[in-house]
Amino acid sequence: MQVHEFVCFGEQPGEGNPALVVVGGNGNPGWRRALARERNLTCVFLDPGDGLAGDGLNTAAVLDFVYPHMRSPLCLHATLAAAQLLFERHGGHQPLKVKTAMHGQSLLLMPDGENVFVQLARQEAPRVETLLDIDALLPERLLAAPDLALASAPRVASVGSPKLLLEVADVDTLYGLAPDLALIHVWGKEVGVNGCYVWCRTEKNSGDGEVEGRNFNHLEPGLEDSATGVAAGALTLALGQGLTLRQGRATGRNCVIRTALEGALEADTVLVGGLAQRVD
Repeated sequence: MQVHEFVCFGEQPGEGNPALVVVGGNGNPGWRRALARERNLTCVFLDPGDGLAGDGLNTAAVLDFVYPHMRSPLCLHATLAAAQLLFERHGGHQPLKVKTAMHGQSLLLMPDGENVFVQLARQEAPRVETLLDIDALLPERLLAAPDLALASAPRVASVGSPKLLLEVADVDTLYGLAPDLALIHVWGKEVGVNGCYVWCRTEKNSGDGEVEGRNFNHLEPGLEDSATGVAAGALTLALGQGLTLRQGRATGRNCVIRTALEGALEADTVLVGGLAQRVD
């Protein structure tokens, strides 16, 4: 078994959200969960690819994402870590195709200088109108903020993990939130939405797409994400523009996620990426 540690989406070189890439070892799900708990880090296990894809690209690997507390269908900071290792092994010049273990979702990995990007397609997600018809005060209840005035209408979007996207007025409001994490967890299980991504436009934002956000989908406040690539992809699709998204101030790990839309104005394909560097 080989274990490689990376930090991903860092604002500066050597910083970012940590992940372990595990090659070999035991394929038993229980063993993988135990390893993630023992290391107390997000792990992505690289299993062999399954041959030639329809577009002529080999499937370089199957990615199995395991957090210390659960298995996940998709984790983009761990995908960046896996991509960096695969580029080292395959020369690092051409895109590579991988797929996810849980849902078989195809991902295209693309090197770009010091950055790594993942190409993802829009996925099915619940309609926000349906959710709000059931409970018009849903955002206020989930965020435990009865007097909260959202800066725009709630949205739901997905690139593999549906998010309820809630825009607040400013960074002070963003970092003053203390959501009802238990309610978010129960509600998300019921409706098939993986938590709330709360975001705001920054003072630097003059239409250039710079925003800041926080992800709420864990029961424990200490498990808050430093970077949530799937939310960045979902928000990019919802807003219809590329973003520079800052996250991690609440966790002490400042991260920057960069995104871009591909294709036509109504594009359903998004690139999500940033720095991915070895620390071992």
